[in-house]
Amino acid sequence: MQKIKIITDSTCDLNKVVIDKYNIEVLPLLVNIENVTYKDGEDITLQEYLHKMKNSEEFPTTTQVNPHRFYECYKKYLDEGYKIVSIHLSSKMSGTYQSACMAKNMLETEDIMVIDSYNVTSGLGILVLKACKLKEEGYNIFEIEEKIKETIPHIKSALAFDSLDNLVKGGRLSKTVGAIGGLLGIKLILTIKDGEMAVIDKVRGSKKAIKTILKNLDKTGIKSGEPSILLQASDKNILESLREHMSERKMDFIECEVGCVVGTHSGEGACGIFYVEDY
Repeated sequence: MQKIKIITDSTCDLNKVVIDKYNIEVLPLLVNIENVTYKDGEDITLQEYLHKMKNSEEFPTTTQVNPHRFYECYKKYLDEGYKIVSIHLSSKMSGTYQSACMAKNMLETEDIMVIDSYNVTSGLGILVLKACKLKEEGYNIFEIEEKIKETIPHIKSALAFDSLDNLVKGGRLSKTVGAIGGLLGIKLILTIKDGEMAVIDKVRGSKKAIKTILKNLDKTGIKSGEPSILLQASDKNILESLREHMSERKMDFIECEVGCVVGTHSGEGACGIFYVEDY
């Protein structure tokens, strides 16, 4: 059986329990605020970071993992006899995937599978979890890559945001869409589609947002045996309703909180679910 290392980046937003359980290597992106740079998931908590954002006059920036960092990480594990599956956030949102490809090319090896998740946060997290389980089941890196790529089109999500200001400032949504989200009481329900943020519905108030998220979930169903993730950024109300719904239906899920890179764009008051549709 191959000795395999699963590598990802900090935008997977998996919790520490899961990361430790599967011994996942997580390379941090960087967040830059008030002339200070922090490693995502390591140097600052989300609550501390959101507080800084709220009180800062300048919008923070984020920095991708560079090719040199990937090169060092890959070489370390290759030298230890590992083969590598490296899964990263959408290439349409960051240059991190391209950095990983450059590092692989520098090493001139076929023992690294670099995969563009076409997703971010818990969508990426689900694919990383799946890779870990496939590794445990004895699949080789080529088989893992094939099954991950087969799953990517079936990752579904529905996310409610209190405000779209940060998504607009960070260039993830247009000003026109942001203006709709700024209307009194209107919540936009977003998803990740083809590697980018997209609006799937407009509702008024949290209760309708919850109903819309659950409606999308029930419409597609969740594939048996696949993990689902409840994700939140300081939004306990919607989280509790989703948690109750899934627990009542005995659905398998884990709970995670966004990291600082994703939090830069979500801001406070975001919550939703990522899952693999029943196909």
